[in-house]
Amino acid sequence: MNPATPNPDRAAASSARRWRTFGAACAGLCFTLCAAAEPAIYLLGEVHDNPEGHALRLEKITDIVRSATHPVIAMEQFDREKQAALSAAQQDCPDAACVIAKAGGKGWDWDFYKPVIDLALRQRIPLVAANVSAQDARLVVRDGLGAALSAQLRDAYGLDAGVPSEVDAIQREAVFQGHCRMVPKSALGGMALAQVARDVWMAHVLREHPQSTVLLLAGNGHVRKDAGVYHWLSPAERQRTQVHAYLEAPDSEDAALFDQTHPIAAVKREDPCAAFRADTGNAARP
Repeated sequence: MNPATPNPDRAAASSARRWRTFGAACAGLCFTLCAAAEPAIYLLGEVHDNPEGHALRLEKITDIVRSATHPVIAMEQFDREKQAALSAAQQDCPDAACVIAKAGGKGWDWDFYKPVIDLALRQRIPLVAANVSAQDARLVVRDGLGAALSAQLRDAYGLDAGVPSEVDAIQREAVFQGHCRMVPKSALGGMALAQVARDVWMAHVLREHPQSTVLLLAGNGHVRKDAGVYHWLSPAERQRTQVHAYLEAPDSEDAALFDQTHPIAAVKREDPCAAFRADTGNAARP
């Protein structure tokens, strides 16, 4: 064949290579775009009384919802029984103070949460009540998980056989430390179950919004990966989940519990164990 004459076989092979390269590029672009569009789950922790942590988390929330797919904000601060009132308040209220008056409860410093609620109102982001109430938690301590979680829900999360031993151990220790090591060992089991009930319910809330980017705002203990809400997510849900903790004294072990830790300055506060010591002393008196 004359060297100047085009080789049809070589031309065909070259064309095929070009199409394969183009196809691979398109596939890679599609994967990138699809991954970016996949609704994500963000578990955003907190130290409840730390203003710096709340401010930093608000920056993160604002950044996420700016480009999120149908964002939803789930909050530990609202009990699940208040969902109807919370949804109605979002429709009727002009500001966060009004929402809190209609759907909030006691025990929270609501000034920390007003900026998040106002953001949700401005951008029409649904707020979801994500917590098991204190009353239901007390029933769990006394009667077990069935007091707060339906049989269907317990089955869905594999709880018919009980809480996994490693999760139970972690939760018992967290309760013990969180109550200044002054809780009778006999009470730890029920109190740990109450924490599990809260975490499972929060995971259930996230699962109810599969087409949305969901942001859960809860204490750092609830978002830890080894025994908190993350533990109760499915493998597919975990793949699209990011866990952020805002910690006053992060250490090397936190890298295994959270995807990202945000150091914050410690708040000066009264000794949290003083009240426990006083109660113990009073209980010991005749």
